[in-house]
Amino acid sequence: MEIGIATFITDEGIRPDVLAAAAEERGFSSLQIAEHSHIPVSRETPYPGGGELPHVYYRTLDPFVALTAAAGATSKLKLGTGVALLQQRDVIHTAKEVASLDLVSRGRFIFGVGVGWNREEMRNHGTDPRTRGALVDEQLAALKEIWAKDEAEFHGEYVDFNPIYAWPKPVQKPHPPIYIGGAGEKVLQRIAKFGDGWLPHAHTPPEDLRQARQWLADQGRSDLKFSAFGASPDEEQLRGLVSGGVDEATLFLPTEPEAATLERLDRYAKVAENFRKGQQA
Repeated sequence: MEIGIATFITDEGIRPDVLAAAAEERGFSSLQIAEHSHIPVSRETPYPGGGELPHVYYRTLDPFVALTAAAGATSKLKLGTGVALLQQRDVIHTAKEVASLDLVSRGRFIFGVGVGWNREEMRNHGTDPRTRGALVDEQLAALKEIWAKDEAEFHGEYVDFNPIYAWPKPVQKPHPPIYIGGAGEKVLQRIAKFGDGWLPHAHTPPEDLRQARQWLADQGRSDLKFSAFGASPDEEQLRGLVSGGVDEATLFLPTEPEAATLERLDRYAKVAENFRKGQQA
């Protein structure tokens, strides 16, 4: 199992290019970053983690800008959105951003997507929270058309456009891997139909991971990768993820200034090294 990094990149923490270079230097497999376009001042949707919404949610950089900076500072590190809130995005602009980032990173982008939880946030983008899942399904189908065809068109209930030209096309073929976040039956169905991988929360029990793997295999999708998002630097939890059939775990990195972040990355690197040695033993 590979070990990557998951974090929120903000204007108050380490720069994305410095973080990415440091993560690559220490042997981590990927850098996955979160997205929120904004946080409404009047918010009724409860934070899924419980309690007050953490400060970092208010200050995230645009993930495509941040990951472009990260791409320029690295050569091997995989770069991913964890997750892009697709239901709040224009699908044609997103197709261009994904393909552009895949191009400038020389084929190292992983497109992590989700349907989101902050209903007030998505309403500000004109999205009805009740139909966001159906919208994302159409967006994913439309994105694949844009990436695959010189003259792409799509006609759905929520996404509709006549033939268009849209370049660049992604470096990775047929497109960058699409990893879908979330949990539950509808998410697994979305993964089976549109995904190349799953981004389960790292606290998902191993038995649930194994059951999901079996269900997806029964749908003919035994090829999917599992990347557990936001793990603790705890070897017992990492061993549990291995037993659940996870291919990669991303350690959650708190958002801190550069010096503190680099110190924490050094500690995480030791955890990853010890874990790898234990796997090889």
